[in-house]
Amino acid sequence: MISDKKYKVTRKELRSVFWRSFTTSHSWNYERQQHIAFCYSMIPVINKLYKNKQDRIEAYKRHLEFYNSQTTMHPFIASITTAMEEENANNPNFDSKSISSMKVALMGPLAGIGDSLIGGTLRIIATGIASGLCATGNIMGPILFLLIYNIPTLILRYLGVFKGYKLGTTFMTQISNSDVMKKVTFATAVIGLMVVGAMVANLVVVSTPITIGIGEGKVKLQDTLNDIFPMLLPLVTTGIIYKLLKKKIKVIYLLIGIIIFGIIFRALGILG
Repeated sequence: MISDKKYKVTRKELRSVFWRSFTTSHSWNYERQQHIAFCYSMIPVINKLYKNKQDRIEAYKRHLEFYNSQTTMHPFIASITTAMEEENANNPNFDSKSISSMKVALMGPLAGIGDSLIGGTLRIIATGIASGLCATGNIMGPILFLLIYNIPTLILRYLGVFKGYKLGTTFMTQISNSDVMKKVTFATAVIGLMVVGAMVANLVVVSTPITIGIGEGKVKLQDTLNDIFPMLLPLVTTGIIYKLLKKKIKVIYLLIGIIIFGIIFRALGILG
């Protein structure tokens, strides 16, 4: 069957995505974490699909948004994204916002799977097998560790690129011309918000040691807040920072401000 798509990604671009995905942990920052590496891995795809300069700029902006996942899962997520970019380049009615929503929906769950299988299982197994040899000074110890750990991850990366693209292409073909696309876009947006919400609850730590009352009747304000609205302070803090970011305040100023306010409020006994 011959594809009727005007713009089509080839194995050449997919191989470039594979090789470029190895930069995932080498361009990390506190603002958007792995976004530069993700955008870098998508450049060959973007240049292949979009001939108009403004279209390429919009695609670069999409992939410079916040991104963070387990490194071995990067090629799979990028290949799914590639299939969606291909559909976007060929279908004028395609909602490009769904690309970002799908990325957010995938990166959280796949990060958990990757951390458990790769970091928490494969790495431990490799260490356990190789540690005995390392303890005796045998050079095969570190070599064996590298082989046991890296060969499966390399295979997963490589298969993730091509299987992910094939899965994404089939998926997009089935839903692009139906009302299902709107439902998928909505669902991925909801999942994305859930992932962000879970990240706030787990990664943002803000509490208060303030107590209300005297003697045995003292009540910890934090316990009361937790009963009424768990994780309220982290949510409010995140909301304030988000508003300041929307006002184009530089991240470095926000980081400095957080440190200063943290020290002052801690000294005043307002924050724990």
